[in-house]
Amino acid sequence: MVKICCIGAGYVGGPTMAVIALKCPEIEVAVVDISVSRITAWNSDTLPIYEPGLDEVVKKCRGKNLFFSSDVEKHVSEADIVFVSVNTPTKTQGLGAGKAADLTYWESAARMIADVSKSNKIVVEKSTVPVKTAEAIEKILTHNSKGIDFQILSNPEFLAEGTAIQDLFNPDRVLIGGRETPEGQKAIAALRDVYAHWVPVDRIICSNLWSAELSKLAANAFLAQRISSVNAMSALCEATGADVSQVSHAVGKDTRIGPKFLNASVGFGGSCFQKDILNLVYICECNGLPEVANYWKQVIKINDYQKTRFVNRIVSSMFNTVSGKKIAILGFAFKKDTGDTRETPAIDVCKGLLGDKALLSIYDPQVNEEQIQRDLAMKKFDWDHPVHLQPMSPTSIKQVNVVWDAYAATKDAHGVCILTEWDEFKTLDYQRIYDNMRKPAFIFDGRNVVDEAKLRAIGFIVYSIGKPLDQWLKDMPAVA
Repeated sequence: MVKICCIGAGYVGGPTMAVIALKCPEIEVAVVDISVSRITAWNSDTLPIYEPGLDEVVKKCRGKNLFFSSDVEKHVSEADIVFVSVNTPTKTQGLGAGKAADLTYWESAARMIADVSKSNKIVVEKSTVPVKTAEAIEKILTHNSKGIDFQILSNPEFLAEGTAIQDLFNPDRVLIGGRETPEGQKAIAALRDVYAHWVPVDRIICSNLWSAELSKLAANAFLAQRISSVNAMSALCEATGADVSQVSHAVGKDTRIGPKFLNASVGFGGSCFQKDILNLVYICECNGLPEVANYWKQVIKINDYQKTRFVNRIVSSMFNTVSGKKIAILGFAFKKDTGDTRETPAIDVCKGLLGDKALLSIYDPQVNEEQIQRDLAMKKFDWDHPVHLQPMSPTSIKQVNVVWDAYAATKDAHGVCILTEWDEFKTLDYQRIYDNMRKPAFIFDGRNVVDEAKLRAIGFIVYSIGKPLDQWLKDMPAVA
């Protein structure tokens, strides 16, 4: 029986291994993590992450050929294929601070694999890592190999949170990179055979190691670039009276461009886009390509500009101050159908409003109070370290109140900010919300989910990103 072990029971490792176990009943799959609380959650009825369809997959396989354990060394030493899916945070100090990936967790995983292995292994990079990581890992393994053969493969994940299970069942492509040696090709074939249980062979792309590693960074950079492109257009639309939804619809009808990732918003979030672009920037700089680095840096600058612009619009609309005013925040996750808050634009928007002494009342159907308070108190990039190495639970921010109902959040509020496109926000009783708010009542729609005309008819002053401005907003000073 082939045995697979995955180090890291997070957003990538957990769902990926659960689907492999479901689709390959003859393979034994173990997911290991040093966090005992996380493994306990994977073995309970309440999984540590929310992802549509994940529950059913885990419950079908758990205890049969899918196991979650904190006994890392035992499962690694027994495995034929070891996936490594550990955190690769952005460095906060030292060489490359603010851009380069911190490979501390990766290196310690590689050293542990070398220490405990008694048989040949295929080691698979599953985390998003900078180009040439495989080479570094290979050196650590071969210098500590004790005669054991290690083959390194890069198998980047291309999952979108909220649709991860669907993406795993029916991927656009599976990418496997390996050495162009007979042993390397044999290792690629072994991993290809696992995926071929359910993925058509023509969708399994095999390449060299560097191409596989760079393809992941490039894919995320291209996607983020599209979002920043439409967000840049949204600022121009507001200035000229154009409607960004109509512009992006017209642009997306061009088959060379296509309609996906053309929704203007308050900005992109998630664990990968910013981190991967910063990584790409650093690699370009290290390879003497400053023009290329500056090109990709601009994608992040526009994203930061969009969040700042949104906060400035709120403050300037409300008589240039939100001090002491209750503002309802609807949605905190970085997008709908996930509880993930990593790099969510809501953090920067909330911090901007708190900086102006606003009182925030926050509601998100999937994010709890502890997570929200932690995110608002944490320094940039701290979120990407394992939980037990993050700062201890910070003191709560007094100006933040987390509630479990949109109507409670909006009661007596001066303004409402929609920061996540949850479907339920489209069908709220906005007349009821308006009746219970302070007047004038403002709605700032950061996801373009509401019908502005209907809300204006109720009496709201509405700001939707990239849409023609309300007369009230036109009279306000221009937003820098």
